[in-house]
Amino acid sequence: MRVTVRAELLHEGLEALGMESVDDAVRALAQDNIPSAIVLDAAEANATSSTRAALSHLAKRIPMVVVASRAESAAPLEGAAALLYRPVRVSEIVTRVKQLLAGQTA
Repeated sequence: MRVTVRAELLHEGLEALGMESVDDAVRALAQDNIPSAIVLDAAEANATSSTRAALSHLAKRIPMVVVASRAESAAPLEGAAALLYRPVRVSEIVTRVKQLLAGQTA
């Protein structure tokens, strides 16, 4: 789904990077590749407590859309601007990102 979301964001005129893991994203951020928004899978966000803490801190500065399963036991990521539950369409993710970038909260 990552590739499809990235392609659709690019189609909508938004620059988008696709990262295989949270570690890849952390490395990109360390090189000053600061995105306007982040979309991530809740399973990645909940990998370790330190990962979760780092992402929560990051979510205070960068709008974050988390895609999760209703069956996941962990609480939503603190500070996330949006939480979408599977099954979710790519168009829903793209629309939410665009809303966040436009400053809309609904």
